[in-house]
Amino acid sequence: MKKIALVAAIAALAAPAAFAQSSVTLWGRINTTVESQKVGAGDRKVVVANNASRLGFKGQEDLGGGLKASFALEHGLNSDNGAATGDFWNREASVQLSGAFGAVRLGRWTPGSYFATADYISNHNHDTGSSSDELYSFATFKQKNKVGYFTPTVGGFSGEFAVGAGEGAEPRSLDISGNYDQGPLHLGAGFSKVGSAKQFAVRGLYELGSIVLGAYVQREDMGTGANDSRTIARVSAMYVMGASEFHLNVGGSKAGGSIGSNGAKQYTLGYNYNLSKRTKVYGFYTAIDSTAAKSAGDFSSLAAGIRHNF
Repeated sequence: MKKIALVAAIAALAAPAAFAQSSVTLWGRINTTVESQKVGAGDRKVVVANNASRLGFKGQEDLGGGLKASFALEHGLNSDNGAATGDFWNREASVQLSGAFGAVRLGRWTPGSYFATADYISNHNHDTGSSSDELYSFATFKQKNKVGYFTPTVGGFSGEFAVGAGEGAEPRSLDISGNYDQGPLHLGAGFSKVGSAKQFAVRGLYELGSIVLGAYVQREDMGTGANDSRTIARVSAMYVMGASEFHLNVGGSKAGGSIGSNGAKQYTLGYNYNLSKRTKVYGFYTAIDSTAAKSAGDFSSLAAGIRHNF
């Protein structure tokens, strides 16, 4: 009887560990293009370019009772020459607890206000490389030293609220975003503030079968005085035919603010062919045209590339 009682006691102590399940996944993306680029009034040149390639680890443990712990580590790398980009875990380094209440996250990650607006409608090449949206304001793009709360999804609505600690070296930050995804309609909004600089944006996307239409409008205010604000807008369209995707993006900004202070336009025409769910080949032409005569900010590129997820 004593032996049976001892075995039962050991089993009871081991039971919580038996219910906990953990997993760690290695994943990444290699995305590289060959491009013919022209900057300002300079000569056209051929380059091999990285398009936000990355390598990451993510893991999750089931703690029981609907509670889960997870982490994410993501490193950006230059796929054209193998070099690191900035801080080693420069894309994400976070730990999170989630449950029926939503999720609480600590560390470094991309602001939800960006994902909810500009990134959401950038169907071509995932808003990376030379065809990425160069007019969107990143003046309040705070990634480091954050505490965030993610709401559960209720009726298609979800939200994120994050604050960044200035740690005495820089201003504190605030980032708020919300999304609505129900059927073919997808809406989003984001607000962020760092010191006196702030931005607000709204986004809409609608799926019409094989046609997807999207747009966002952003208002930037640098908070430094007169003529330091501007409005940015972008529209996108995608047509899907089998494994082929045809993309058109047009963006513009009015004078003022931090980027394209004289006003600018950006056009991108792209084509993707999906060889599988993880691999595609693609091509695009993109051009940035400022209102100033042939400024250094003018840019154009004709590119072809390969993207592989693993």
